Amino acid sequence: MVIELKENERLDELQRNGYQIIQNPQKFCFGMDAVLLTGFAHAGREDKLLDLGTGTGIIPLLMEAKYHCNYLVGLEIQAESADMANRSVRLNGLSDKIRIVTGDIKEADQIFPSASFDCITCNPPYMIGSHGLVNPHSSKAIARHELLCTFEDVAGQAAKLLKSGGHFFLVHRPFRLAEILSTLMRFKLEPKRMQLVYPYVDKEPNMVLLEAVRGGKPRMTVEKPLIVYREPGVYMPEIYEIYGY
Repeated sequence: MVIELKENERLDELQRNGYQIIQNPQKFCFGMDAVLLTGFAHAGREDKLLDLGTGTGIIPLLMEAKYHCNYLVGLEIQAESADMANRSVRLNGLSDKIRIVTGDIKEADQIFPSASFDCITCNPPYMIGSHGLVNPHSSKAIARHELLCTFEDVAGQAAKLLKSGGHFFLVHRPFRLAEILSTLMRFKLEPKRMQLVYPYVDKEPNMVLLEAVRGGKPRMTVEKPLIVYREPGVYMPEIYEIYGY
């Protein structure tokens, strides 16, 4: 299928099933955090999956490629990103499996029925407020800073939309870990699995991957650290495997 690219857009290979994604580098491009989240998450073919703040649709595309899910929805507030995501879905011939919805995370429970999803994924904005922003209205700022929603908004909506026993997968920053865990538990999303991501073996972690279960019993597994680089420019074998190289 031929999809017309708009000004400043480009096609990027996803290294999975021959899939491609439309992105605009001047707006926002997906990062390693989204890819690592899809490697950490898991889902069954018949599970209903929702991605909150899907951006250009990278997580639904990779979740379908890796786990062959038949029902995926991406919710995105920025119309331009949602449009790119929609065109990427059509480009890859996945319109029968993936649906992109333009809407606000804070209103997700008004868009979708309660307790209707088996899995929810989210790569939320990491930074609090607008400190250090040159343009707080830019696409990149909205994706990185809590300008349009907070983590409390994300967790609260996930709790409403997940079925009992449903799984919530997210990637965030370790410096907010205490707040994240307490917020999840407040919404009855029990943390069950955690993995810290380190850029190098001798550096501090810069990402944390988490799985929580709605109504789960208390007990969390901390998985072995995930190291990204063996040396500058050379990934560790686990990273190549997650990317599909």
